[in-house]
Amino acid sequence: MYLGRVIGCIVSSKKEECMQGQKLVLLRPQLVNAENPMKFDAGKNTIVAVDGLGAGEGDLVLFCQGSSARQATGMKPLPVDAAIIGIVDSVHIGGQKTYP
Repeated sequence: MYLGRVIGCIVSSKKEECMQGQKLVLLRPQLVNAENPMKFDAGKNTIVAVDGLGAGEGDLVLFCQGSSARQATGMKPLPVDAAIIGIVDSVHIGGQKTYP
């Protein structure tokens, strides 16, 4: 599992039949800042993920990739490489709340 921030959504009117009705979002992985573990830095890559939970732009989410993504509910028959599996309420590091 990884932390990511939803930075946008993707609209695709033509896609494989099995992907009809699936919400696609753009994620930017989040890394704990090495000098200040109370903040996150955006990773350099961008990931397209299936969102079955209804995350919105700006939300911090948990996501998984690869074969683990297809273990999420309803994803097994889909050609999915990344899936949102949780919307983060809060993060605590070293006993201190770092998010939100």
